Parts: sequence; C-alpha cells; structure tokens
Amino acid sequence: MPLALLALAIGAFGIGTTEFVIMGLLPEVAADFGVSIPTAGFLVTGYALGVMFGAPIMTALGTRVSRKRMLMLLMGLFIVGNLLSSVAPVLAVMLIGRVVASLAHGAFFGIGSVVAADLVAPDKRAGAIAMMFTGLTVANVVGVPLGTLLGQSAGWRVTFAVVAALGVIGLAGVAKLVPDMPKVEGVRLRHELAAFRNVQVLLAMMMTVLGFGGVFAAITYIAPMMTHVTGFADGSVTWLLVLFGLGMVGGNLVGGRFADRALMPMLYVSLGALALVLALFTLTAHNKIAACVTIVLIGALGFAAVPPLQKRVLDQAHSAPTLASAMNIGAFNLGNALSAWLGGLVIAAGLGYTAPNWVGAALAAAALVLALLSAALERRADAPSVVVAGSEPAEQKTGVPH
Repeated sequence: MPLALLALAIGAFGIGTTEFVIMGLLPEVAADFGVSIPTAGFLVTGYALGVMFGAPIMTALGTRVSRKRMLMLLMGLFIVGNLLSSVAPVLAVMLIGRVVASLAHGAFFGIGSVVAADLVAPDKRAGAIAMMFTGLTVANVVGVPLGTLLGQSAGWRVTFAVVAALGVIGLAGVAKLVPDMPKVEGVRLRHELAAFRNVQVLLAMMMTVLGFGGVFAAITYIAPMMTHVTGFADGSVTWLLVLFGLGMVGGNLVGGRFADRALMPMLYVSLGALALVLALFTLTAHNKIAACVTIVLIGALGFAAVPPLQKRVLDQAHSAPTLASAMNIGAFNLGNALSAWLGGLVIAAGLGYTAPNWVGAALAAAALVLALLSAALERRADAPSVVVAGSEPAEQKTGVPH
C-alpha cells in the first residue's frame, strides 16, 4: 500500500477521536454545563448534522483546488473547531466548535476516499479505502479511550485541546506524504451533481444512513446504559470503548478485504447480523460479559459495511466521484444524527437506556431491505430485454455503470 495512505489514516485518526470521544464524556460535559444527558447528546447530533451539510459545501468549494491542498485546508478547519470546543464557556459555544470541526469531516473522508482509491489498482480500491478508515477505527481503540480517561481525570477541555494537537500532526502528515495530485480536468460541479441521478448512488447512501445509524443508536448512549443498566463503574466506560474500537478495526479490515471480492454479499451479511445483534443487546445489556461481547460485535459488524458502502458509491459515480463520496460520508453522519435523536427520544419517553437498541435494530434491518432492493434493480437493469416473435427487438436496457 502507498505510504500516502498512512497520511490519510493519521488525519482520520484525529477526526475519529473527536467524533467518538464525546460519547464517553457526555456525563462530564452535561454535569459541567448543568444540562441533562439527552440535552448534551445534541453535541453528537450537531456534529453529525455539520458533517452532513458540510460535506457537499466544502467539497464544492474545493473543486477549484488540488485534492492535497483541500485536505490540508480541511485539517486546519478541524484544528480551529476543536480549540473552540476546548475553551467553550457554555454549551452553545461548544456546539459551535463541534460544528466547525465537523465541516472538515465529510469532505476529508470523501476526498480522501477518492485519493486512496486512485493510488491503487482497481481490484484493491476497497482495501485502500479500508486502510484510510483504519485511522478512524484505531482512534476508537487508542484515541477515544485515552481521551475519555484524560477527560475524566483532567477535565474534558484538556481532551479537546489534545485532539486539536492531533489535527496539527494530521496536517503535517498530509503535507509531507500525500502526492500533489492535480484536480481532474474537464470535471465540473455539474458533472459531480449528475451522479445523483443514478438511483443506485441514492440507494447506497440510504443504506449508509440506516445501517450506520443502527450502530450509533446504541453507542451514543453507551455510557449511561453500561453504568445504569449493566452495573459497570464510571471508569469502565474507557475500556468498554476499547472493545468497541477493536471490533471496528477488525470489521473494517474484513469488510475492505471481502468487498473487493463480493461486495453485495458482504453487505447482506454485515447488515443482517448487525440488526440481530442490536436487538439482542436489549437483553445482553443486563449481563456484563454478554454486554462486552455484544459491544465488540456491534463495532465489527457496523464497520464491516463501511468499505463496501463507500466503494459502492465510488463505483456507481465513477466518472465524477468526489462529491458523491463526500455526500456518503455525510450520509453516515445523518444516520448518526437521526439515531442519536431517536435514541434520546425513547430515553426521554421513559423507555429506559436499552430502548435505543431497538431503534438501532430497526434501522439496520431497513438498510438490509434496501440492499436487497438495490441488487434486484441492478439485476433487472443488466438483464437483456425479451424479444417477441414477429416484432422488432426491444431496446436494450442500459445497465448501471460499474
């Protein structure tokens, strides 16, 4: 794998840390600002919405500069947002900082996915994308647990200051290791927008929203669930997040490997199993050992779907993939926002801290249905038209581009 993938993984590590560390620190942040945990959950929702809306805006703004320069600018924005979060005097200011940092997220992963895929042979594209996303998953094994531990001992503000420092390292890595790849000539914003006329691109993004939303429905509220329901001490949240991160790392690498061989079957297995495991989490959350196993499986199954979903979008929007790629990252975070909101609703309704698991199971099951529908439509589009005896041959249907 090219060394430039390491630089992309470094940037992904910093972004992954700031995205997920807030979940382990929700009780501390809520207590510091004097708000409820569901209210503090808006820091998750706000970040996710910022990624969703920021992805197309930042990508569109970056169509006139090289991909390397745009990646560097995005890391600079990430640094500013996390510094603002670290010094926020009230929740509203921290929310602004989270949104500023989130504006870099979608475009970085979207543009980075295209760069990663262009660095390798066509039959290794999903693996290259998975290598970049490894930074995101390793963040959940190293960055998030350490950030949670640091936040619980020295204060959550210190955590976000350290995350800003990670952004500086990521910026240096991109500047040093990513080749200066010029922007593609002849591809304009209208070409990028044309990809969204492809129903398969839209279906892939909807699968992303629902599938990854299933993961976040449970994980957003993992701290109160594990402490109030399972009976873990507050300090245990750190290593529980390590388990989730280990599952993410393994699932991401497996998903990248098999997506290059059998993309749609990989999606069927990961989404179907994810729906089942999330439903079972409502029961296993009451037992410490079973809860630990379930957390690992949620991380593994959720991220096993990430490389195939990202590659699916790149394949279907192959002629102008940058905006579609970034929008799919936004779709991940739309799922995060939707599930965090729905999870907060069921908790606020008095259904308990395990209720979001049912929300997640329903979302993942819906993603599986869309995957089956997408494959059926693709088979129908690729099938030859039936020629009726004595008539002119029917016009050959146009297949979905690969």
